[in-house]
Amino acid sequence: MQPATAMWYDRKDTVFVEFFVAESKDVQVKLDKSKIDFSCVSGTDIKHQNTVDLFGEIDPEGSKHKHTGRSVKCCLRKAEPGKSWPRLTKDKTKNNWLSVDFTNWKDWEDDSDEDLSSFDKFSEMMNNMGGDDLPDLDGADEEHDSADSDDEKMPDLE
Repeated sequence: MQPATAMWYDRKDTVFVEFFVAESKDVQVKLDKSKIDFSCVSGTDIKHQNTVDLFGEIDPEGSKHKHTGRSVKCCLRKAEPGKSWPRLTKDKTKNNWLSVDFTNWKDWEDDSDEDLSSFDKFSEMMNNMGGDDLPDLDGADEEHDSADSDDEKMPDLE
């Protein structure tokens, strides 16, 4: 048996874990308040098993999982909503089969909808900026050729 490749990301009330096994069959997901047990057989008859001791506790009855042809996605409802999970596992050890899903990751602790809308407004403003409103700089060199009242001729260097 070998572990299935998995990715995870944190949200305010839930943690999402996705196990990637193409054409999986005999899928079993057991959710405990502090652990996930996942097992299946791939389309190439390789047996996969993952046991994850979770960083925090979950509500097993409020948690769900969905099996697709390419993966099994688990939506784990946190026992303590609003508490950030810095990692999925209880231990700080690095699991080579587990990685963070940065595509779906959102730093929700520091974010607010108001900040996001301000960012969207800023992005729109930057996208709308064009060269139409810029001053004409064609004559800029001519201006610098004219002498200012405080300009003096500099002595030659020896």
